[in-house]
Amino acid sequence: MSKRPRATIKPDLLVWARETAGFDLSTAAEKLCVDEEKLVAWELGEDQPSIPQLRKAAELYKRPLAVLYLPEPPVTFRPMHDFRRLPDLGLRRFTPELTLEIRMAHQRRDLALELYHDAEEEPSTFGLTTSIKDNPETVGTLIRKALKVDYALQSRWRDPRVAFLAWGSKIEESGALVFQASRIESDEASGFAIWADMLPVMVVNRKDAYPRRVFSLLHELTHLMLRQSGVSDLDKDGPRPQEDERVEAFCNHVAAAALVPQDLLLAEPIVAARGGGRHEWSDAEVQSLSLTYSVSRETIVRRLLTLNRASEDFYGRKRRQYAIEFQQQRERDKAKNDGKPIPRNMPRETVAAFGKPFVRRVIENYHQDRISLSEVSGYLGIKVRHVPAIERQLGM
Repeated sequence: MSKRPRATIKPDLLVWARETAGFDLSTAAEKLCVDEEKLVAWELGEDQPSIPQLRKAAELYKRPLAVLYLPEPPVTFRPMHDFRRLPDLGLRRFTPELTLEIRMAHQRRDLALELYHDAEEEPSTFGLTTSIKDNPETVGTLIRKALKVDYALQSRWRDPRVAFLAWGSKIEESGALVFQASRIESDEASGFAIWADMLPVMVVNRKDAYPRRVFSLLHELTHLMLRQSGVSDLDKDGPRPQEDERVEAFCNHVAAAALVPQDLLLAEPIVAARGGGRHEWSDAEVQSLSLTYSVSRETIVRRLLTLNRASEDFYGRKRRQYAIEFQQQRERDKAKNDGKPIPRNMPRETVAAFGKPFVRRVIENYHQDRISLSEVSGYLGIKVRHVPAIERQLGM
């Protein structure tokens, strides 16, 4: 029996493809159903995979097969800074799922720039800026003014989902692209930012509850204002390098100040009636305030702590209470669903994941005969039959 033909590729391409996909040697070998020693031999050039094995590797690494035949590895984007807290043992790493979400965010931005170029237009420069030396409360006020969000508007939302969509739309109007990631787990990352002077990108984790996504939007916006790219996890337990801790504390403070301004919170009747001092607050009072600002209860109690209206002990107790309640709700939701797949609304999911400006730009280029309907399908990852519903959702 003749041997299967071998793929005559340069081993550096296999190393590049695996590493940029976020796989270590042992995991990649397991997924490819080969011994780790065999994979090492491929990457050292001591052996070569068969054509079917190379196809399987290309599929695993999410690369076109042709890319693995290039004469040398392509130049890829710079590695993302990791602002997440360190685990108890070892260092954090980007999983293949997170790596793929970062790669796709870069690709979507590149595509958006290309679509602007094809239309002979240029996106506006992202103008919001700040410094780590600035007062976070002042920066929060600046954000609200720049995005044109006042108390009257915010207090009408009274729903974290509505607030998420509204804040996201306001941020998109400022010149940033807002995407949602669906492949990464909540405990891996809350979001990430990719800085650029035109069309910077922020991505929030779609598996997070809406109140957390609202906070992530403002947190990642602050990273963009600091001209930073990086991955965040908001408030997971564990230490960070000192400078990273300083940056993340600043971004969290700015996000909280933008969502729940100091002067407005202190002027709320139930807060003003208590006066100064660190008080206890009932669940009903916290819930009422969280509805007014469309944020999580934890954000409210954290603001009360920051503004010297609650104690560390009260905040710690409430944070533990909310974590337990959240887990219980997840278990109830899981039991209610009984393992059955939740019906999907692909047009709505597409607009939510890619953001209205990006989707609108793709559809507009199709209407202007610059791209084909099949290209629209490919760019948005949807079937052609969903395009009319997406157009209706965009009011086109």
